[in-house]
Amino acid sequence: MEENKKIREELLQAVNGLSDEQLNAHPEDGRWSIIQVLDHLFLMERAVTKGIADTLASDEIKPADDKPIQYTLNRDIKVEAPSFVIPTEEFLTLDEVKTKLSTSREALEAVVSKANESALNEKSFPHPMFKNLSLKQWIPFIGLHEKRHLLQIEELKSKL
Repeated sequence: MEENKKIREELLQAVNGLSDEQLNAHPEDGRWSIIQVLDHLFLMERAVTKGIADTLASDEIKPADDKPIQYTLNRDIKVEAPSFVIPTEEFLTLDEVKTKLSTSREALEAVVSKANESALNEKSFPHPMFKNLSLKQWIPFIGLHEKRHLLQIEELKSKL
């Protein structure tokens, strides 16, 4: 979780000082705005947290081999976002999205803090690319996913 915290700080630092208008602008047709990227990260963290919590609550033991989750950072590999993590088209303020991100992070930390190590290792649920991913790997995946989108945010900022 420490690495996830650092990446979140970098992410928020990257958008500091941008106006809500800049954050909601679409510098490229067919691509998300910066605020939509942030909303996507909230939706993703919330979905993964629910997946971890539901999997921990189940009796099913389903171990998964470690996957090369570091490939998440390779932006040459395009991944279509599942429908449940597609961000809103509505105008959002940075304060609104920061609150959402704070809420999803608090929920993740609460779930992880109650989990025991063996359950994190012995249980898994599917990822769209990596197939079954252990709960242990889902946690750093969230940070890697945010880092991937931090690179996207930097690209979008350069085009504002």
